[in-house]
Amino acid sequence: QVQLAESGGGLVQPGGSLRLSCAASGNFFSINEMGWHRQAPGEQRELVAAITSGGTTNYADSVKGRFTISKDNVKNTVYLQMNGLKPEDTAVYYCNADSAANKFAQLRRQFLRSWGQGTQVTVSS
Repeated sequence: QVQLAESGGGLVQPGGSLRLSCAASGNFFSINEMGWHRQAPGEQRELVAAITSGGTTNYADSVKGRFTISKDNVKNTVYLQMNGLKPEDTAVYYCNADSAANKFAQLRRQFLRSWGQGTQVTVSS
């Protein structure tokens, strides 16, 4: 099982920047993918960005060109650099990690998704 520790949320003015971090720890064989989702009040949770172990990235159309996801494989940490923030980016941001418990799960591509506790991002003047 993977434990995820998020940090970096807060209050920022429109046009500002924030950097979120998420460190994975616990008992697992490998992490296939890590990412960030967000959930605004009254809305469904949506994918913001994801990055695979090989470095392939995927972004929601609404954040392309503004947000950048990156990772440190040694530290098992994923980052989300958010620039040009807009009020509509206000949400609770959740980190996720898709991990394999052992090498057999890895070979079978049987991954378990774990979630962080969430960090609030508020964009307001």
